[in-house]
Amino acid sequence: MAVEVLLPKIGLTMQEGTIDEWLVPTGAAVAEGDALLRLATDKVDVDVEAEAGGLFHPVVPAGATLPAGALIGWLLAEGEQPPGPGGTPMPAGPGSAGTDAQPDAGGVRTAAPSPDGTVGVTGTVGLDGSCGRLLASPNARRVAAEAGVDLTVVRGTGPGGRIVSEDVEEYLLIPEPRLPASLPGDSVTPASPLVRRLAKERGIDLADVLGTGAGGRIRRSDLDNPTPTAAPAPTTATPTAAVSTAPASTAPASTVPTRRSTASPQPGDTVPLTGMRGAIARRMHASLQEMAQLTHGYEVRLDAVVALRTQLKQEWADSDLAVPSLNDFVLKAAALALREHPLLNAAVLEDGVHLYEGIHVGFAVAVANGLLVPVIENAAALSLPDMARRSRELAESARSGRISPALLEGATFTVTSLGGYGVDFFTPVINPGNVAILGVGRLRDGVEWVDEQPRRTQVLTLSLTFDHRAVDGAPAAEYLRTVGELLRRPLRLLL
Repeated sequence: MAVEVLLPKIGLTMQEGTIDEWLVPTGAAVAEGDALLRLATDKVDVDVEAEAGGLFHPVVPAGATLPAGALIGWLLAEGEQPPGPGGTPMPAGPGSAGTDAQPDAGGVRTAAPSPDGTVGVTGTVGLDGSCGRLLASPNARRVAAEAGVDLTVVRGTGPGGRIVSEDVEEYLLIPEPRLPASLPGDSVTPASPLVRRLAKERGIDLADVLGTGAGGRIRRSDLDNPTPTAAPAPTTATPTAAVSTAPASTAPASTVPTRRSTASPQPGDTVPLTGMRGAIARRMHASLQEMAQLTHGYEVRLDAVVALRTQLKQEWADSDLAVPSLNDFVLKAAALALREHPLLNAAVLEDGVHLYEGIHVGFAVAVANGLLVPVIENAAALSLPDMARRSRELAESARSGRISPALLEGATFTVTSLGGYGVDFFTPVINPGNVAILGVGRLRDGVEWVDEQPRRTQVLTLSLTFDHRAVDGAPAAEYLRTVGELLRRPLRLLL
């Protein structure tokens, strides 16, 4: 019996995901637990495993962006065909979703809403709509014709999925097609559109990259350490000599393009608000629209913290205890202070301010093209060494892109640091679902007057942004003072 493969919902906030790449070819036999695809969400990239066994047949191409719950493939028995639109088996032959799962000449596969609201493939629809009706307004058809856009790859937002002109115009703003027409096993396309876009941004010629995916497909990880498909010409030889001395069967040496060290945007580029960038944009805009945010700045002495950390580095050098960083001290102090000031550990809902029972502190980690906020659960109850170990584990997982989405949810309070960038004071934006966020500035020299003589100290500035709907200025200042006292006498943080 055919088993549906649906796009999983990774985390509570996921609305859509992009199929980065299929990890198995069309028609391959898979067992329960085998990795089927690499899924890119607005927070993390994860490998999605098969929930049953069978012959895998995808119904959407790599690079497709679909809502959670959308039909993306089937697991079939030997000789079984994927069901048709009504749930009945499709006959084998031209136009069916057979073993090669390729679109017919003159037609493309289209995604259409199923009865349960998900998006699935309804078969092969001719460009003239002879095998199925393509819902689009006359104006949308006119705009698409003028721009040379295939309406079968445009997602409709009108009633019943109808494509309106705004959908076409939005599609034209996307640098790469959201639904490319290449399925697994297509020898013409050895890389997904996402990989192609990253390669273009980094100035990498995919012809020079050896793919490690199924069938030689180029994966995103292959771009991090590109392996040449052929040995490069000797660096001491001139181009002319390289050509003249090469055997007749060897292609002439080509000029290696200049490669960008990062995928940072370049002048003239358009950065689409999709994926992680889109999620950050939506959440931060909603935060500033919905909350009455105000920021306090508070200078804290860290002489005792610096001295204690130096001592711990010496005493714990031969142990397995993790030496806390300055940020770990702040995380611990922030969590303990929430016990005394529970109004900062809360959320504003329709019926009032709800105080959280647990103290789960999230901390911002900068990653490529955005940031993630891993969550340290029950942070106030952790010892300082355990806090240090946990924060490092989570930060490393976030930077590697392998962190579980479950570890990015449930924060009741957030700490973010820009001290490493030389920033003293800033105005962090509260994460939706919280009423406060604590910013940490750089460690810098301060001055203390003792008997009318100046003495150098070490200080940093804490920036507390709070929601004035839930917290007034005085309670917010009291919270900062408590954090500052804990950092001034850090031995209490070791208890």
